[in-house]
Amino acid sequence: MEFKLEATAKEGNARAGIIYTDHGAIPTPIFMPVGTVGSVKGVHMHELKEDIDAKIILGNTYHLYLRPGLEIISKAGGLHKFNSWDRPILTDSGGFQVFSLSSNRKLKEEGAWFRSHIDGSKHLFTPEGVVDIQRTIGSDIMMALDECTPGDADYAYARKSLDLTLRWLRRGWDHFNETEPHYGYKQSFFPIVQGCVYPDLRRESAKFVADLGADGNAIGGLAVGEPTEKMYEMIEVVNEILPADRPRYLMGVGTPANILEAIDRGVDMMDCVMPTRNGRNGMIFTRHGIINLKNKKWADDFSPLDAGGPSVVDEEYSRAYLRHLFVSKELLGMQIASIHNLAFYLWLVKEARRHILEGDFKAWKEEMVINVTRRL
Repeated sequence: MEFKLEATAKEGNARAGIIYTDHGAIPTPIFMPVGTVGSVKGVHMHELKEDIDAKIILGNTYHLYLRPGLEIISKAGGLHKFNSWDRPILTDSGGFQVFSLSSNRKLKEEGAWFRSHIDGSKHLFTPEGVVDIQRTIGSDIMMALDECTPGDADYAYARKSLDLTLRWLRRGWDHFNETEPHYGYKQSFFPIVQGCVYPDLRRESAKFVADLGADGNAIGGLAVGEPTEKMYEMIEVVNEILPADRPRYLMGVGTPANILEAIDRGVDMMDCVMPTRNGRNGMIFTRHGIINLKNKKWADDFSPLDAGGPSVVDEEYSRAYLRHLFVSKELLGMQIASIHNLAFYLWLVKEARRHILEGDFKAWKEEMVINVTRRL
């Protein structure tokens, strides 16, 4: 994987670049739709490519490992062939899912023991094992196994957690460099910066990660219960240390405003389930604000979802019609909302990129943050 930095904003630390992978180029900053089990819920692959123009999607190691399982994915020739997606794929290590199973997992030096949420069977994720799993899945970018520390963890817990994560990282990194891809194309390994909300731990972790010299680096353990301003502070602390010539991936964030603020602080890659999950519950993100379609005020509003908006569905369907679909519990409503929200998120980062290249990102961002947080 290669990263070409094209421009940096005149004010702030926003960057525009291009990530080159064997499955295609990814212009940055970029938002990555989440395809947990190999699919983005309710959205066809051709819609992701043609209507939304997603450059890269995510898969989840934990879920894919449990179902359909590595044997099926291997027989298919990897996830790209299994789900008919020929653009880049990033997989997380499954760590976040394992650690969210609080009552059904145990963390030990060897790795994380957990019980499947499907059938209760017992499994072990080791730093080396999740590399092997992601080799079989065949993602273009794989993530290191880490512990996602809760945002409200005390210093002693965060210290102990980070020490374990760094030991796991060294093992995973060494194993990655001792193994080869399965399907004839290159894979990259991203280490993850942890350290909760403590600047000294974040700096220590970022320095350890930067010294590995990986193709790219990730920032984890944010948007997990800490105040938003603390999240922004940790991004700034970490990005002062992470190398500027490698992409920086902020994991699991977030709202449109979060994304703009992260970009302003030097983040290149982001993902979140929010556009699809919130869309399935009737929340529509637009260039002018947020719409809750379940409110009765939209029942006779026949204006487009987002007049002149980036999605193919923006002019095709009215707010009143989409609200009717939700009230009627019609599946089409969730599909339309998901397509719209994903297209909006991709439009937002594309516009951010354009304004970085044109030199007026900061002023545009300040105005857009106000717009996208407004409740309509």
